[in-house]
Amino acid sequence: MQLRTPSRRAWAALATGLLGAGIAFVAGAQVKNTIVLGSTNSTSSHYTVSAAMAKAIKAGIPSANVSLIETGASVDNVRRLTRGEIDIGLIATDTAIQALTGTGPFASGKAVEDLVAVYAYDVSVLNIAVTQESNIASLKDLGGKKFNPGIRGSGAEQLTRQVFTALGVEPNWSPGTVKDAVEGIQNRQIAGYSKYGPGAGVDATLRELMVTTPMRLLSFDAEQQAKVTAAVRGVGFAQIPNVMAGQPPVTTPSVLIVYGTRRSQMNDETAFAIAKAIYDNRQMLIDAWPHLKDFDFKAQALASEKVGVPLHPGARKFWDSLK
Repeated sequence: MQLRTPSRRAWAALATGLLGAGIAFVAGAQVKNTIVLGSTNSTSSHYTVSAAMAKAIKAGIPSANVSLIETGASVDNVRRLTRGEIDIGLIATDTAIQALTGTGPFASGKAVEDLVAVYAYDVSVLNIAVTQESNIASLKDLGGKKFNPGIRGSGAEQLTRQVFTALGVEPNWSPGTVKDAVEGIQNRQIAGYSKYGPGAGVDATLRELMVTTPMRLLSFDAEQQAKVTAAVRGVGFAQIPNVMAGQPPVTTPSVLIVYGTRRSQMNDETAFAIAKAIYDNRQMLIDAWPHLKDFDFKAQALASEKVGVPLHPGARKFWDSLK
């Protein structure tokens, strides 16, 4: 039997097919096969949605091994990125700006100039809560009082300290974990604590605390808002509706929360794939945090650049591709 030699057209088609397969293989290989997310303290409601994010990324990148670890939140996550311990982490935009500019906890040569955002997932408000028993009714009343500023190494702790510095008020700081804060309040060892709450609400730990301990949220007046805005870049203000009996709505600092990485640490293909996975599987995040049903993932990702935190080029390519 005589073998037929493939025609030139057949060879061209075969070559094109092999080339296409090769390109697909290379592109797939360029996406990281291990992705470690740095979140926050496991007692935080942010940890719950972070677990949903890990599942969403895995759903969008089935070949990747995606893991989530508990951390001290924003400041700690930036430091972990510099040490290569995580690939992407939760970072409040005010903390990210300080890392980019080498200010605050990143002063004295500790700037992280290639820090970039991959996606945004919430706008958080600062819950500054005190016991009603303490008789503290205003921010200035906290001067000299024992107060937990937030999870050690977190963006909430950093912002809380900066806020009180801007206002010229110096509490008797009692740092520690959220568990430490709750136990300190219940044992009447501290007057209150500070913690980021999701959206325009209060954190899960504060809701639980309110069941047994009458609490009060402290509000910022117009003069105090102006002082904080002038002192801390990337911070706005939002209103928390009446969530405590007998207390009107309060106005408090708010920040955009992103998951960020270092430009030198993550290639474009991986950043694109992660952003796409989060968007395509955003229902997983909404199931964990129902208030995210009205969150505009694209608009908020682009908003990070408006406040001074650049998007990763790969992620930017994905967000720009959405109509």
